[in-house]
Amino acid sequence: MYDVVISGAGPAGSRCAETLARAGFKVALLEKDSNWRKPCGGAVSSSIFKYYPQLKKLDLLPITGIKMYSGDYHSIEYSWKGIKHYSINVDRLEFDNFIRNLAIDAGAELFDKTLSNDFIRKEGKFVGIIARTESGIKEFHGRLLIIADGMSSKLAVKSGLREKWKPEELGLAKCALMEGKNNLPKDSIQVFFRSYKGYGWIFPLSEERFNIGCGTFAEDNFKYNLHVIFEEFIKSPHIKKYFPAKNYKTLWSGSYPLPGMGVKEKSLFSDNIMIIGDAAGFVSPISGEGIHPSIVSGQISAETAIMALENDEINKQMLKKYKTHVKIKKIIANFKIKRSMVDFFYQNGGKNLSKMFQIAEVDDDFREKVINMFLFNQAPSKEFLLKIQE
Repeated sequence: MYDVVISGAGPAGSRCAETLARAGFKVALLEKDSNWRKPCGGAVSSSIFKYYPQLKKLDLLPITGIKMYSGDYHSIEYSWKGIKHYSINVDRLEFDNFIRNLAIDAGAELFDKTLSNDFIRKEGKFVGIIARTESGIKEFHGRLLIIADGMSSKLAVKSGLREKWKPEELGLAKCALMEGKNNLPKDSIQVFFRSYKGYGWIFPLSEERFNIGCGTFAEDNFKYNLHVIFEEFIKSPHIKKYFPAKNYKTLWSGSYPLPGMGVKEKSLFSDNIMIIGDAAGFVSPISGEGIHPSIVSGQISAETAIMALENDEINKQMLKKYKTHVKIKKIIANFKIKRSMVDFFYQNGGKNLSKMFQIAEVDDDFREKVINMFLFNQAPSKEFLLKIQE
């Protein structure tokens, strides 16, 4: 019997488990495979250091700039060096195990090779999780259950809080960790918006190691073959200029779906259940950033759980504080803005996006507004949108 059973030990689940364990609660953290590397670009904003200052001690490249390209390769470059703290790029296998170990050190009990399959039900209420382990089926009982096992979570659907994702609600992406001498700026990330709904990226991890990938989302998932566009992307002359050598070693590659339409805000909680991270849609539309929003959802769900457990009020009224927390509301609002911009940006084969970048190349005030929109979540004005359509 545990105070809290958490299914999934990625960024959201691990942060939640650590916070609860540090508060003195008995936590079971179920993870299907701690040796699995989630396919992901791995870029993380400087906000991560609020939650994990320990990361500053690791040998990670400080990222202080970005260069973004439209589908026809107009570009915008921006550096925040000396303005705000640096960002980082991470290898998801190393990063996930790092923060998972912090949860274990705090007192959470990790059950690895444990795949959550269903709920334990008693008198119409969910009282635990049934999981498949290497030694057979096991039951984990808890006063509070937290679903953090990714966008393909069986439990999220079986909870009745949300349905399966529709294909058009998803993004599809493929990426690879590669190694070799290159011309990449080591303090900057490169983002390539496409003419279709999607984008590509190149993120440096060390002097010779980098993450490269691309993907589609919404209805363009049906129009493009992910493996074909990945090969086209990495072989493009605009990409190959960064890679003068003939051969590059592929250390790992993978493809994956991800939520593409923002947080499922009506599906975040029930009487003694909360859904966090990718399972709840904490992935930014357009950019696909999910690590930091997921960690925030893990932190706030844990704080809500602590209040519920300490007051012995594990019910909808108390758990609603998770959804209505100012940080969660801010994420939801930001995602809605980005989601509303998707169709506009990619209209007529990315015409509006290209026009926006063209104007930004010659108009400093307009460029600043583009930077504020993409990097600092500022909503575009009506005048801004009309200028693109002129």
